[in-house]
Amino acid sequence: MKNLSLIIFLALIWGSNFIYMKLATEYIDAVQVVFYRVLFGFIPVFIYAWYLKALKWEHLKYSFHFFIMSLLAAVVYYFGYVKGCALLLSGVAGVLSGSIPLFSFLIAAIFLKEEKITKLAVLGVFIGFLGVVMISGIFSQDITHINYEGAVSIILGSLSVGSSFIYAKKFIIPLNINAAALTTYQLGFGLLVLLFITDFNGINNIFSDTHTALGLIIGLGVLGTGAAYIIYYYIIDKLGALKASSITYLPPVVALFIGFFIVKEDIKFSDLIAMCLIFLGVFLINKRKV
Repeated sequence: MKNLSLIIFLALIWGSNFIYMKLATEYIDAVQVVFYRVLFGFIPVFIYAWYLKALKWEHLKYSFHFFIMSLLAAVVYYFGYVKGCALLLSGVAGVLSGSIPLFSFLIAAIFLKEEKITKLAVLGVFIGFLGVVMISGIFSQDITHINYEGAVSIILGSLSVGSSFIYAKKFIIPLNINAAALTTYQLGFGLLVLLFITDFNGINNIFSDTHTALGLIIGLGVLGTGAAYIIYYYIIDKLGALKASSITYLPPVVALFIGFFIVKEDIKFSDLIAMCLIFLGVFLINKRKV
């Protein structure tokens, strides 16, 4: 019951991230949003890893790998999603994020020799990407008003974080470093990168709206990044990686629910069909592993 409660809590956190990202971009630019998210996500993770005494100076010899992970699973990933949320409906952005496992499989099939390509997996990829294409609006009658930049941004973010899973499996997991420590290094290096690329002019404009500022700092940072990583790794430890990965099905649904019922976004029936196709594709890809 406890694990189920944590899964639901995590789904709500990640699902609500999309509306928080969209609201924040009304006051500051995408890179500034990412800087705040990583900063306030790093703090609780660092404290947790320090409490566990998991941080070791000797780990720094793997800094190159931590740097690559910081780009794939933080900087590029978060920027793509924030940029996409600024240009798309938050619900649509959330549904597009469901494509992450599709990209993970494609990258794994290319770079991991042990990843077997089956007919069922290929069918899953085809169906999943059909959903991605559908929700991008390319089948719309008025294609001149489709925001391709927003859709591409979300897709690039999904490709980035999907690639990070494969990179982690190949180079990070064999290091046998505590998950809390790995997350601390990942966010820490990401924060260093962002310190160099962020334009801090006007970054405090976010505080002109208390609700949006709290959504960014607490919703995206402390909960959506810091606490979410801690809870996710706890669930992996208790339930195993396969069952824990099923959590990725839930945030898009939560994002769509928030967008349609709470924010009153114009979610179309075709968006729901697209979400179902993406989920079916991901299900077929995972089905082959059973």
